[in-house]
Amino acid sequence: MTKVLVVVESPAKAKTIGKFLGKKYTVKACMGHIRDLPKSQFGIDMENDVALKYITIRGKGELLHELKALAQKNDAVLLATDPDREGEAIAWHLGEVLQMDVSKACRIEFNEITKRTVEEAVKHPRPVDMNRVEAQQARRVLDRIVGYKLSPLLWKKVRKGLSAGRVQSVAVRLICDREAEILGFESQEYWDLKAQLAKGKEKFLSKLALVKGKKTNLSCQAQVEEIKKAIGDSTFTVKSVKKKMQQRNPAPPFTTSSMQQEAFRKCNFTAKRTMMIAQQLYEGLDLSKTEGTVGLISYIRTDSTRISEEAQQEAKTYITQNYGEQYIPPAPRVYANKGRIQDSHEGIRPSSVERTPADIKEYLTADQFKLYKLIWERFLASQMSSLLQDVTTVELQAADHTFRSTGVIVTFPGYTRLYEEGKDAKESSDDQEEEETAILPLLSEGEALPLVKWQDKQHFTQPLPRYTEASLIKTLEEMGIGRPSTYAPIMDTIVSRGYVLKEKKMFSPTELGGLVVDLIKTYFPKIIDKDFTANMEGKLDEVEDGSAQWKQIIRDFYDPFIQELAIAEEAIGHVELVDEVSDEICDKCGRNMVIKHGRFGKFLACPGFPSCRNTKPILVSLDVPCPQCGEGKVVVRSTKKKKKFFGCSRYPECDYISWYEPTDQRCPVCGGVLVKRPGRGDTVQLTCSAENCKYSTTEMKPKSEDND
Repeated sequence: MTKVLVVVESPAKAKTIGKFLGKKYTVKACMGHIRDLPKSQFGIDMENDVALKYITIRGKGELLHELKALAQKNDAVLLATDPDREGEAIAWHLGEVLQMDVSKACRIEFNEITKRTVEEAVKHPRPVDMNRVEAQQARRVLDRIVGYKLSPLLWKKVRKGLSAGRVQSVAVRLICDREAEILGFESQEYWDLKAQLAKGKEKFLSKLALVKGKKTNLSCQAQVEEIKKAIGDSTFTVKSVKKKMQQRNPAPPFTTSSMQQEAFRKCNFTAKRTMMIAQQLYEGLDLSKTEGTVGLISYIRTDSTRISEEAQQEAKTYITQNYGEQYIPPAPRVYANKGRIQDSHEGIRPSSVERTPADIKEYLTADQFKLYKLIWERFLASQMSSLLQDVTTVELQAADHTFRSTGVIVTFPGYTRLYEEGKDAKESSDDQEEEETAILPLLSEGEALPLVKWQDKQHFTQPLPRYTEASLIKTLEEMGIGRPSTYAPIMDTIVSRGYVLKEKKMFSPTELGGLVVDLIKTYFPKIIDKDFTANMEGKLDEVEDGSAQWKQIIRDFYDPFIQELAIAEEAIGHVELVDEVSDEICDKCGRNMVIKHGRFGKFLACPGFPSCRNTKPILVSLDVPCPQCGEGKVVVRSTKKKKKFFGCSRYPECDYISWYEPTDQRCPVCGGVLVKRPGRGDTVQLTCSAENCKYSTTEMKPKSEDND
């Protein structure tokens, strides 16, 4: 019997696959990358035809020795790393170390980890795709050139420990540019005017649309009053009633970036957290003694929305049985992909729609359940029929003024019975108000309606919102910058390096981030140019499809970059970053502490470093007396895992803590302190903190209150 060694990337994946294959297969994990360019050297010999120096990653020596021994004991080796460029590169490195001929059939891949797909994959091995490998090498070398040549310049001129990267620099630039737009934004006043009209007992609103047949913008209250005066006692006559049937189609199955965006909107997950949970679902979880360990979703690093015919058929059967044939679209849905994508992959979907979130909830953690439910619902909804609605638009005339009302009635919910896509904050400062819809009474042309009252409202235009993880990932993807596997590390890196802060889920640049972006803009314009970075991604795609040579791309980039580096070395003097001085006195040496920016936000540090290493958190005070000692104030603190709690400003003298925000109000029943607990919608629950008191009341949440 032929014995086969199957090498995968992670132990979880090895465990799942090992249960699917027979005794003749040995499944072993290589624990990710096994070789890389050295950390202590550049590792790229540009004078010797872009020769690369690969070394074994520290700590992998014993593992590689074990893999070599297993390879000798077995008759064949199959490389089953992930089905993307990075996975292909790892397979090639394994082949090199294990002295395999990678031009022969030794590589297998599968889009999902189920018994059927794994068994099918081992029957159809193929050679390692060297075009994919070279595309990955080109990306790695480009990043190494920028990181190892530009970062030391930043250390010398600005501060030690800084780093620069091709894609991360563009991401920081986007955040800095958005901040500049916000700071430079001049708000404009505008008004809207609505007439409340009546037909019998029914009342509805109609908004001013045209004045003498032309669109008008009301910029002040005087204009509003002038229009009211001009209309006077004129009747409102129905000018036209237009009805149309409108359909809304479902969103496509998840790609990596759309999954990260939606998990942020609906589950409050960071991109890093989303990918960690998705990896667990992909690699396999133990569901029960009968089903065993199985991968729950398809491969998670993809920019394709294509779905296999088999998966579509399974979805169709499930929808028919559980929702009815009316929820099946006339033809299977095919979604257009944006730009160049790795279409060998599918979109992200459950490995079986029969495995519903409710059925497997008991086997999943809370986070795993949330993400699996999101993926399952999104995929199933993408295969359902459209939402149908009747839209009625009514125009009314009063003197020379046209008012408009829109009514919408959903006649068939379609995919929205299961799922609707979340929304980001508006990305445009124009048309701040969405079109309002309402239920309208039955109206006919020529009908005259009385005015009940006027409704006018003042507004001010708002700047574009700061980027969140979801909107930044969406922007990078739309610009063609980065790839599915890069978005989560980018989000993590720009915060950890202190280039941006993340407050209330939004990114804002630090002084350091702005300074680094300005330096790179001035001396290395290509590195931080959005179009150049997007075009480079296109060139890497050309390497993958065999139409470009990776070494030529590296040479074309390297020579002008080194010239820019030499110019910058001479031109840039030492840049001094001045820390903001606080009123807080260092309790160890008596100096005024300064405000620093770290991975988790701002903190206080002694300027006497390294002789004095004292640091303190910057505490937000609620201006509420401590319920325990009465002397200190309640301040906001956080655990190591960044979970918020409330404590006394006099800690450690007073050890008061509470997971719920204390107020300065007292319980009318027992006199205990009332604390805020989450309520429904725009409400907050005030409950007594006393152990045996059950007093509770509900009040509206202040509009300015943070909902994070």
